[in-house]
Amino acid sequence: MKIFSKEQIYKGDRLTVERQNISSTDLMERAGIQIFNWIHQHMQGAQVPIHIFCGIGNNGGDGLVLARHLILDGYNVKTYIVNYSDKRSKDFLINYDRIKQVTKDWPTLLKEGDEFPEIREKDIIVDAIFGIGLNRPIQRWVLLLFKHLDASRAFTLSVDIPSGLQTNKVPESDLCVVKANYTLSFVNPKLVFFLPDTAKFTDQWEVLDIGFDNTYIFETETEANVIGKNEVIPLYIPRNRFSHKGHFGHALIVGGSYGKIGAVILASKAALATGAGLVSSYVPKCGYIPLQSSFPEAMVITDNNEMEITNISYNFEPTVIGIGIGMGTSENTIDAFSKYLETNKKPLVVDADGLNILSKSLDLMSYLPKGSVLTPHPKELERLIGTWDDDFDKIDKVKAFSKKYKVVVVIKGAHTITVYENKLYINATGNPGMATAGSGDVLTGIITGLVAQGYEPLIAAVFGVYLHGKSGDIASEDYGYENLIASHIISYLGEGFLDLFKRPETTQQQEQEENK
Repeated sequence: MKIFSKEQIYKGDRLTVERQNISSTDLMERAGIQIFNWIHQHMQGAQVPIHIFCGIGNNGGDGLVLARHLILDGYNVKTYIVNYSDKRSKDFLINYDRIKQVTKDWPTLLKEGDEFPEIREKDIIVDAIFGIGLNRPIQRWVLLLFKHLDASRAFTLSVDIPSGLQTNKVPESDLCVVKANYTLSFVNPKLVFFLPDTAKFTDQWEVLDIGFDNTYIFETETEANVIGKNEVIPLYIPRNRFSHKGHFGHALIVGGSYGKIGAVILASKAALATGAGLVSSYVPKCGYIPLQSSFPEAMVITDNNEMEITNISYNFEPTVIGIGIGMGTSENTIDAFSKYLETNKKPLVVDADGLNILSKSLDLMSYLPKGSVLTPHPKELERLIGTWDDDFDKIDKVKAFSKKYKVVVVIKGAHTITVYENKLYINATGNPGMATAGSGDVLTGIITGLVAQGYEPLIAAVFGVYLHGKSGDIASEDYGYENLIASHIISYLGEGFLDLFKRPETTQQQEQEENK
């Protein structure tokens, strides 16, 4: 799913109006009706008081369309105009006149110094005050209104975006944004719904189709895309029935140190469970027995050192190397890692201590093959790119880093974002139970296993992050969040793959009904 910028949405509005030979007021009517349909589907005529707060721009116009349809359908509606300016948009004024034609209870004008309406906890608030076009500081009395709405603890539904939140900027204060329980977003979700600094302003969101021009949606390139099942299915490479293990590559996992061999076991198992034809593990001698006894499918090569990696040498040609997990950062290991990078030409997936070593000597980045995948958690990322002011600054710095070194960077988090040069791929799977030891090692193994099979590194990263999250989601249904451990994610990788081609239950039920 594409995430359009504010400017692209405005352009899409104009082209939709032109190509469909409708007015902007007609498009606003569509938007308001879609919100009405959503509310009506969930409320079914219940007479809970609905307080609709409308700004004086197009977001407020959407709110007025909604209010009119709710009134016509017999709902208990109270509409307010938040009069923060003397200017009104044309479509707002048209819908202001229309609502006065269907009710004697005209919208209440709220201005500075007015007492705010009483709202009970069991009421419903619809926030249609500011949309994506907000470009000015919010007046203090409007901020006090936000505080009043929040203090009511009533269910709050925001239209398109929580008021006060901008599409490309972190607010100066949490008090500057309406806190929504649910946001109904037009055309596509907004990038701010996925970033740690701004996702907190809406608990849930849903996209409403308002009939945007399909050609524009299809042809327009966006900086950011949300990756769900529909986006991943075309990436999947099916297997030939006559294939053998040699067709699916040889993954090498390099890492481990005394007390941290488990990281290599997890990554190696994940690489094989993702479909790599062969997996070899390169570890210090202390890892030989743990690997051979717990993971018999792997081939094990050991360093001459008992406790740590001091030299990386083998007599075969791997397809891809996953490196860094549990490796440590001793002087001997840093030296071995550095020398290995100077001679290696194979694709790399670098994690954990591999990243920490790179961050200490960024000159080593020049030895990474183009398209190498880096999978840092937040602190590892900070060591690589430096500190950042907010999430947008972080993304800008990661894009610059990716472009400079021609690498794929996987920013791990609640919505893991894969970055390659100027493109962002935002993952839609995963859950809080995956915030557990070893989960990142499993992801490294998954991506390495996909590259081994012939997936391009960027595709492997995007697909791997999705599969990692989906397998964790399915596992959490059996184990819950607290009981979920990294090994469970590996065990459910098969379910993750199978889910790609599982039809929705509603579709199956419909077909069964039709066949009766």
